[in-house]
Amino acid sequence: MKRIATIDTVRGLVMVIMALDHVRDFIHLPAVAQNPLDLSTTTVPVFLTRLITHLCAPTFVFLAGTSVYLSLNAGETQEERLLEKSRFLRKRGLVLILLEVTLINLAIWSDIQYRTLMLQVIFAIGAGLILLSWLHRFQVRYLAVIALAIIVLHDLLRLVPPFANEPARLVWALLFRQDFFAISPDFGLLLAYPVVPWFGIMLLGYCCGPLLSQPQAGRKALFLRIGLGTVGLFLLLRLLNRYGDARPWAVQNDQVFTLLSFLNVSKNPPSLIFTAFMLGLMFVLLSFFDGRKSWLAQRLEVYGKVPLFYYLIHWYLAKGAMIGMFLMQGYSFRDMPLGTLNLGRPEGAGVSLPMTYAVWLMLVVAMYPLCVWYGRYKAERPEVTWTRYV
Repeated sequence: MKRIATIDTVRGLVMVIMALDHVRDFIHLPAVAQNPLDLSTTTVPVFLTRLITHLCAPTFVFLAGTSVYLSLNAGETQEERLLEKSRFLRKRGLVLILLEVTLINLAIWSDIQYRTLMLQVIFAIGAGLILLSWLHRFQVRYLAVIALAIIVLHDLLRLVPPFANEPARLVWALLFRQDFFAISPDFGLLLAYPVVPWFGIMLLGYCCGPLLSQPQAGRKALFLRIGLGTVGLFLLLRLLNRYGDARPWAVQNDQVFTLLSFLNVSKNPPSLIFTAFMLGLMFVLLSFFDGRKSWLAQRLEVYGKVPLFYYLIHWYLAKGAMIGMFLMQGYSFRDMPLGTLNLGRPEGAGVSLPMTYAVWLMLVVAMYPLCVWYGRYKAERPEVTWTRYV
């Protein structure tokens, strides 16, 4: 399959932004105690730092769906070839889930006892690939109806009362709602990315795959119209303040915080308003970068060509930055608090927000030669099977 540079560039951009959120979690001094979106405790810079990273997960998930469409419809379309591609999607989905529960969780929690297991975006994408391996046989227009129905209607599920039965609550959280389960004093399960609403975004990305086959000039204008129209839908629904998000906005003590309240939309599960806002911005970015060969676009494309490799490595670099930080501040490895929902950062360790940005930039720069190397390795060794999964 011939890669489409625009997809890689926009994916690379959100991956760079994503690293900021994870570095902030690990090293920003108030990050553990302060919810960056809590208007009663946050500051404008911290809020905006978190808000911009909202763009990452929906873009990543949407473009994963788009890439599946392009892969399935590239080259031969005989039944045997489609069956092979379907099997590969299922295997890759299982690999992603395995990586989530092993290497990714180990990087996040630094706990070889795995006292916390968090299922987040890679798990959701893995589950989505498995579902798409069966659903791709249906016509795109029918799948688009399903995708839009999930995105538009799943906010109604907030009306469902909490389940008293633990197995039912677990299944409901896995499918529809973020939840934490204290399985025992030494083990907790955090279902951070419910499968169904995120699959709705992935399925919509799959259904938008045919747009990428249009001539560049036409699709560039189309992306801009879709993006502006979707952002307009976000503004309309948010102004109405009736449906589409779990957090109604309200007038605050000053105009700036009123604006922050307006922008403070629900990511997990991704509300209709959140999805319209973020996917609208994504389409604007697709239009902006389509056909663009600037210095920045070419660098971002390097990251976007190896998304899973970047994702895995950046967690370990971010955790290394946290460890280096607290060692330089006089703490030792014995001071690392390990256990359920604990990132391992000693109490009192941390740096300011400007220093957090500096560390983030250093991490992104350090990742560049690694991504260049791995991109070349994959391209020069197509016979190496495992590179198809990472």
